[in-house]
Amino acid sequence: MLHYRIHKRMFYVYLIVLITFLVIILRVFYLQVFKVNNIKDKAGSLWSRNLPILADRGKITDRNGIVLADNLTTTSLVVIPVQIQNKEEVAKNLSEILGTTYLNIYTHLTKHTSIERIHPEGRRLSYDVAEKINNLNYDGVYLLKESKRYYPYESLLSHVLGYVGIDNQGLSGIELEYDKYLKGNDGGILYYSDGKGNRLNLSEIYDEPVNGNNISLTIDIDIQSAVEKELDNVVTKYNPDSTLALVMDPNSGEVLAMSSRPNFDSNNYKNYNLETINRNLPIWMTYEPGSTFKIITLSSAINEGKVNLFDDHYYDGGSIQVENARIKCWKRGGHGSETFLNVVENSCNPGFVVLGQRLGTETLYSYLEKFGFGKKTGIDLNGEASGIMFKLSKMGPVETATTAFGQGISVTPIQQVTGVSATINGGTLYKPYIVKSISEPETNNVIVLNKKQVVRENIVTEETSNLVRFALESVVQNGTGKNAYIENYRVGGKTGTAQKVKDGKYMVGNYIVSFIGFLPADNPKYVVYVAVDNPKGITQYGGTVAAPIAKNIMLSIIDSQNIPKVETDRAREYTWLDTKYIKLPDVIGNDLDTAKKSLKGFKIEYSGSGEKVISQMPEGNTFVKENSIVKILLD
Repeated sequence: MLHYRIHKRMFYVYLIVLITFLVIILRVFYLQVFKVNNIKDKAGSLWSRNLPILADRGKITDRNGIVLADNLTTTSLVVIPVQIQNKEEVAKNLSEILGTTYLNIYTHLTKHTSIERIHPEGRRLSYDVAEKINNLNYDGVYLLKESKRYYPYESLLSHVLGYVGIDNQGLSGIELEYDKYLKGNDGGILYYSDGKGNRLNLSEIYDEPVNGNNISLTIDIDIQSAVEKELDNVVTKYNPDSTLALVMDPNSGEVLAMSSRPNFDSNNYKNYNLETINRNLPIWMTYEPGSTFKIITLSSAINEGKVNLFDDHYYDGGSIQVENARIKCWKRGGHGSETFLNVVENSCNPGFVVLGQRLGTETLYSYLEKFGFGKKTGIDLNGEASGIMFKLSKMGPVETATTAFGQGISVTPIQQVTGVSATINGGTLYKPYIVKSISEPETNNVIVLNKKQVVRENIVTEETSNLVRFALESVVQNGTGKNAYIENYRVGGKTGTAQKVKDGKYMVGNYIVSFIGFLPADNPKYVVYVAVDNPKGITQYGGTVAAPIAKNIMLSIIDSQNIPKVETDRAREYTWLDTKYIKLPDVIGNDLDTAKKSLKGFKIEYSGSGEKVISQMPEGNTFVKENSIVKILLD
């Protein structure tokens, strides 16, 4: 019995040992077959060390390939604490070279990390400092390649380009808005070491960094430089609170130039206050536009058939009463009897009140919305404001009247330019944009190509646009915009003088003066907007301050873009007094003899054998040159 019990116990022992052995074998098999990669990864993570290699940030260029944001190669300091033998000595020498405290460096050297970046003292080292560190020849102390953002034109286009932080991340402007395209992917050198930091005899792995994509802007460096020069002159001459300028292609929404003052050097942004570096005034600033806004009212009234610039007259006695408000003209005593073309040329506030009244509140408001006011344009830059409009329910007769001449509404410069562009390009509102394309750095293959985007079409007709361009050219030839006139070139535009508001009250003697112009007036390719906030030492009018600045910018555009002269003196050929540009009568329904009498001064070509006119080209009630050919069809 005893012998049996012993054998039974030994059997169980053997069984347990066998089962344990089998479990171990199965576990080893499982780990070796199914978990081998995971184990290798964990072991590798314990042995591996990675020396980072930072990617270069993508370049930013103008539309013609001129580099506006580039990279400079520099070095940065990293340490691997476990590889450093005499930490006290290393900390002492490094602190002296870097100009920081011993404790600061020693803290880095004693951290329980695989790799430690000396920040910020060890970033973007000068050549001399890097050479001194390299000569120390310490184990565990490494100098790595790094790139530093560099803006060759310094403060030029600073608000648009923006700036980057010490880790090459975009913090404003294009650098922020398109950071995911510009930043690239960092690489590194992977090697293996034991617990003491000694390198193991295993092959290193080089992970090549992928540089960021390059960005081409819609900006033209020649036009931008001209704008920057003029704004610098404004600051010197008038010491304004601020000033800004915009140039845009009205047929696409491409921004050709954008700048403001005060500005900053993107290379040294830390030397400027946040108020300066983070306010891109052409998209951020909101203000009452003043008389430049009259272009919107004018376009709306013409398009609705509420005014005939040549036949309709208005008597300006110096003011107009709207309920309990008396709205004055800028000219004491008024302009007397004038056509509505004269109203536009003279920038007569009471006359534009009448246009607003003819339109009516709801119609005027609908046009404001169609032209994009009261909401962001969607330009591809951060920090855009939306402006402020009256709610339709809050617009009474007084609010309608003041809005008609640009008071009581708050807009941004970019809204102004895009809205006015729609009035002169045939009625299409385009979304403004500033990035033209994004391409790969090595192949130059385009991965993103921005094209013009239509926001709204047919806001006004082509006929309305023709008349608006005609009227605004007359403003430059005969009206308040005379200081923007350029001999042998066709220029249109409108001045603006807006009283500033502070604490709900209009300030005395403090204005934002502006001018918005375009050329060539018959086929606009460039819209130029200039605004000066509170210029000193001069009578504050848009015509005396802003118009000459815009003229200089347009002269530079003419020169750099090789715009040809007009063959005839447009000032004599197309003014409201010039009988060579007249209204074509509508003769449909007239007999042939009556039609001939009505069309005296025109060349008539007719077809058909009947006696009554059933069709005519050009259409009646449009403005054409005297002696133009008129084709009529008889029944």
